[in-house]
Amino acid sequence: MRWLKKVGWRHAVGLLAIVFSLGPILFVISAALNPLGTLSSSRLMPTGVSLDNFTKLLRDTNFGQWFLNSVIIAGTASGVAVFVSALAAYVFSRRRFRGRRTGLLSLLLIQMFPQFLAVVAIFLMFGAITDYWPAIGFNTWWGLVLLYLGGALGVGTWLMKGFFDTVPRELDESATVDGAGHAQVFFRILLPLVAPVLAVTGLLAFISTINEFIFANIFLTDSSAKTLSVGLWGLVAAEQRNTNFGMFCAGTLLTAIPTVLVFQLLQRYIVEGLTAGAVKG
Repeated sequence: MRWLKKVGWRHAVGLLAIVFSLGPILFVISAALNPLGTLSSSRLMPTGVSLDNFTKLLRDTNFGQWFLNSVIIAGTASGVAVFVSALAAYVFSRRRFRGRRTGLLSLLLIQMFPQFLAVVAIFLMFGAITDYWPAIGFNTWWGLVLLYLGGALGVGTWLMKGFFDTVPRELDESATVDGAGHAQVFFRILLPLVAPVLAVTGLLAFISTINEFIFANIFLTDSSAKTLSVGLWGLVAAEQRNTNFGMFCAGTLLTAIPTVLVFQLLQRYIVEGLTAGAVKG
């Protein structure tokens, strides 16, 4: 009884949390393997096993193009966001200049408002950009990448700035005494030391970008330009929800592959980067 009161109940809560978390995943896997491929015939435990939903998804839709679009957009947006955020964090952490505090507070205040509030203004801006410069307008990778960067830079800058503050300034001074410039100090001294927070920021940006739906649905209308979230949503829109549910679940399983791979590559940095970045702000 003593063990049950002190430790046992924690194991019970943990098991309940695991069951609660695995339930939706099991249902998606069951629906993806369901030979009928409909919502009405899907069950928590699979009644049959078939790969027809995966075959139909790859054969009858532009899933391959959607997959490529999502990976390129998410990879490019997260990579650029990490680099630019690192530059901004370095400046805010190491340099002292007029407007530094105001700039940091402005970045923090802007993040308090959801990006969706500016959707009308952004839509009008991109409409004009498409007329004058179609390469970064609607239905383009670069246009959506630029849009995502606006939402990722604030969070990335604050997260990295806290990590940069934990690196001793004596390292910068020693490198400067040895003749290193600001660029050499940044790329050769600081970046290797802050690799954990770079990995964490890139992972967070990648996950948020590859799962984003609202802006992608508004700015990507051509079938060949759609991302995974927009393309898969079209499979279950309106009256097609019951018919294509198996294909939709098959697509969600395949969509998880890039995120899982990135997470596995960067998992050893996650705890270290998040905890160290929260030490100072």
